Amino acid sequence: MTLTGVAARAKPQSKRARGSALGPALAVPGIIWLLLFFLAPLYVVLAIVFGRTDPIFRTAVPVWNPLQWNPSQVNYVLSRIAGPQGIFGPALVRTAIYVLLAGLLCLLLAFPVAYYVARLSGRWKGLLLAALIAPFWISYMMRMLAWVNLLQDDGLVNRLFSLGGFFDVRTHWLTGQPVVVVLGLVYGYVAYMILPLYAGLDRLPQSTLEAARDLGASRFASFWRVTLPMCRPTIVAAVLLTCLPMLGDYFTSDMLSASPKTAMVGNLINDSVQSPGQTGQAGALVMLVLLVAVVPMFYYVRVTARGDTAS
Repeated sequence: MTLTGVAARAKPQSKRARGSALGPALAVPGIIWLLLFFLAPLYVVLAIVFGRTDPIFRTAVPVWNPLQWNPSQVNYVLSRIAGPQGIFGPALVRTAIYVLLAGLLCLLLAFPVAYYVARLSGRWKGLLLAALIAPFWISYMMRMLAWVNLLQDDGLVNRLFSLGGFFDVRTHWLTGQPVVVVLGLVYGYVAYMILPLYAGLDRLPQSTLEAARDLGASRFASFWRVTLPMCRPTIVAAVLLTCLPMLGDYFTSDMLSASPKTAMVGNLINDSVQSPGQTGQAGALVMLVLLVAVVPMFYYVRVTARGDTAS
């Protein structure tokens, strides 16, 4: 074999070697980030959950050796979920209902908006997208305080229902109304659903949609049989990005209700953290929420992998 032939064979092999090394090199920053900001804090939480409590100062004492872990805090939380001593069960069920309702309302509101901006707005797309994002540059606390002012007994909402004072309407919205908490969650998190939906709808291949119309499909049939199946992974991702933060939300219920009747699991965690000697219980509740959140995340990975295989 000539020297030229050897060089020609060595060149593709060197390119393949560089290509095979590029993937792990690009993954290193993500792996480091995952280790520092997810796995390490998770182990700290586990060390606190399975640790012990200082008998004098009532502070959590983490136990770093897994062989010395004590599951008493976890057993306590699990034994208080259901049954006659189920003090945590109602808040968990309430959280699931609130998050499902808020997530469904967010989807019903966000999908038409994202579809219009991504597919029908034309040259106004950038302006409309900026207008949708702009209100959410304001602090979440300030936006919830604005809702408090609107929903007070003499606020604008009661004035509108009373038609400017013609009727005597004195609805106490801020005294433990579940509908207020759900609407507060929708208002606080709907932007997190609009943006992923917009990104997914904007990337849909126009040629595929035009092919469906050329084959005789109506607008509704093209939307139902082509657009929705193609953006199903996007919908799942948007729902997850919206609903998972809701699972740990406690500020919305505190601001718009501050009542045990609407307390969510985030409120239980916040109250446990602030109570002496209950940090381990808070950590156990955090782990319970994490386990519940892992299930839809696995479903998203499965849907995404199936979509990649189909494509």
